[in-house]
Amino acid sequence: MDLPLTSSLFTDPKRLLLDLAKEHHLSELLRLLVGRLADSPRVALARVWLVRPGDICDACPMRGECPNRVRCLHLVASAGGSKTAPAEEWTRLDGAFRRFPLGVRKVGRIGASGESIEAPDLSAGTPDWIARPEWLRAEGISGFGGQPLVHRGETLGVLAVFARGPIGPDCMDWLRTIADHTAAAIATARAFEEIEALKKRLELENEYLREEVTRSGAFGELVGQSPALEAVSRQIDLVAPTDSAVLVLGESGTGKELVARELHRRSRRAGKPLIKVNCAAIPRELYESEFFGHLKGSFTGATRDRVGRFELADGGTLFLDEIGEIPLDLQAKLLRVLQEGELERIGEEKTRKVDVRVVAATNRDLKAEAEAGRFRQDLYYRLSVFPVELPPLRKRSEDIPLLAEHFLALLCRKLGRPKPRLTLANVQALQKYSWPGNVRELQHVIERAVITAEGGRLTIELPTASPPAGRVSPTPAPATSRILTDAELRQVEADNIRAALKQTQGKVSGPGGAAELLGLKPTTLASRIKSLGITG
Repeated sequence: MDLPLTSSLFTDPKRLLLDLAKEHHLSELLRLLVGRLADSPRVALARVWLVRPGDICDACPMRGECPNRVRCLHLVASAGGSKTAPAEEWTRLDGAFRRFPLGVRKVGRIGASGESIEAPDLSAGTPDWIARPEWLRAEGISGFGGQPLVHRGETLGVLAVFARGPIGPDCMDWLRTIADHTAAAIATARAFEEIEALKKRLELENEYLREEVTRSGAFGELVGQSPALEAVSRQIDLVAPTDSAVLVLGESGTGKELVARELHRRSRRAGKPLIKVNCAAIPRELYESEFFGHLKGSFTGATRDRVGRFELADGGTLFLDEIGEIPLDLQAKLLRVLQEGELERIGEEKTRKVDVRVVAATNRDLKAEAEAGRFRQDLYYRLSVFPVELPPLRKRSEDIPLLAEHFLALLCRKLGRPKPRLTLANVQALQKYSWPGNVRELQHVIERAVITAEGGRLTIELPTASPPAGRVSPTPAPATSRILTDAELRQVEADNIRAALKQTQGKVSGPGGAAELLGLKPTTLASRIKSLGITG
């Protein structure tokens, strides 16, 4: 006759409790638990199920018994071995009992009620809730202990032990104690994992914020009192409190990023992150990883898990600068996230929900791009719910004195220089210039003037009608009034870029580079070189 399974037959239960308390990784914790319990030759099988959202409902063997498809018990750890087939180990997490609907069968009843089911001695008869009595007989199992894993009144899952021999009262007491400690350890491990995930997210957010702080002040605030700027400000006030997508249009250097910042600042999302993505600066093969994130090992070079920009912006605003540079094959995936608020990281099957307000910006005619098939029309309509067009600086010359004073104060603080006086002659010179590079060019002109200022005198240097050496002349307009086709315009743009590259000996960025001569961001110029097929 089998003797009752006593606590002494567990492998050092006190040590198990101590080790459970020290383990802060959930998967390792669960493997430790079932592995130690199954170390006893009298324990045939030890298993843990945890309450999680339904996931394989359509393929679940118990779908017909499931009262709902919201939550169920997932098999997450298993250990033991067969007596009839000694080489067989019961560590697999698939099979007929990988899911239990809450309230269904013994494991489901434990999970739903939070109460244990104990059958210390099955030799007297097999209860009707035993699903496979033939398995019990073949494996010599005559004791069962099913304990809920309860922490602070919440049932987290179920611990079940099948024993070869009756389970004595002292061992059943130990099993209850182990279940209680396991529940607390699971809650602690989950807390540690959440803290680690938040830490990684904060590290990435801080990285992005450091980049933003470095760039902050590039356009200061919305400086100006012109009717054109006031109209933009009124549009921002109207749309900022909503979650509608905004498309910011305007020439390069007009301050589209600043409008995105103002939209975020005046919205209900102001306390959440504003995350920027420069779509022109992302290598084509990294778009999905940048937007949606990836798991470690999902591709060559993926040495750690990465949170995508959409997840980082969850609850806040995502600013997609130079949106027209996104490859067509990625635009469908981007549209899905915008419409459904769902994404999957690369290498992961789990679908994640995000709540993101999108502000996009471009200096292209995105409508024409969509009509020409170079940009998805459905994505264009989704992004351009509320377009905001920024006027070029030449159309709000009355703002130039305010902007110049603003940049002068900002740059003197940054460079540690005494502030020179901006004279009427300086202002008049600035207002006569056409500013093809817009506000960005004005900032650069003021910065050069601060650096070269001597004796408190500010000297403004501006290109003349005949550009000095080192400056690329814009391609002259056609002498006739004939309207150029899109292909002809692209050819003109390509010729002008080639001229800039030739003059700078192929240098794109930095002082004296082609981007500076053309009044463009280096990333914008690089993108145009690629899109126009310029090779030399």
